[in-house]
Amino acid sequence: MAKYDPDLNLVFQALSDPTRRAMLAALGKGAVPVSELARPTGLALPTVMRHLGVLEEAGLIASQKQGRVRTCRMRPETLEVAVDWLSQQRAIWEARADRLEDYVMRLMQEGGDDA
Repeated sequence: MAKYDPDLNLVFQALSDPTRRAMLAALGKGAVPVSELARPTGLALPTVMRHLGVLEEAGLIASQKQGRVRTCRMRPETLEVAVDWLSQQRAIWEARADRLEDYVMRLMQEGGDDA
C-alpha cells in the first residue's frame, strides 16, 4: 500500500465536531452500518451522511456498500499524521518550557547570591 498522506487540515476539521468524534469512537470497535451510527445521534440520515462524508474526505473512515447496507470502518493510520504533528508541537513547547525553567532558576540563584 502506498504511503497515504492525508491533509492535516482536513483531519483536524473532521475531528473538530463532537458528532464525528462520537462516530469515530463507535467505529473504533469495528465496522458499523450507517444506520447504527446514525441511531444515537438523533440526526436525520442526510445529516449523518454529510458527517460521514467529512470523515471519509479526511481519510479517517472508509465505507463499503453491500446490497442496501453501507458499512463504515475506521482508518486509524490516518490519525498518525495528527499524532506526529502534535508530538512535534509538544517537543517544541517542552523545550521552550525547559529553557524558561533554566532561566528562572538561574535568576533565582543570582538573586540569592546577592542577599
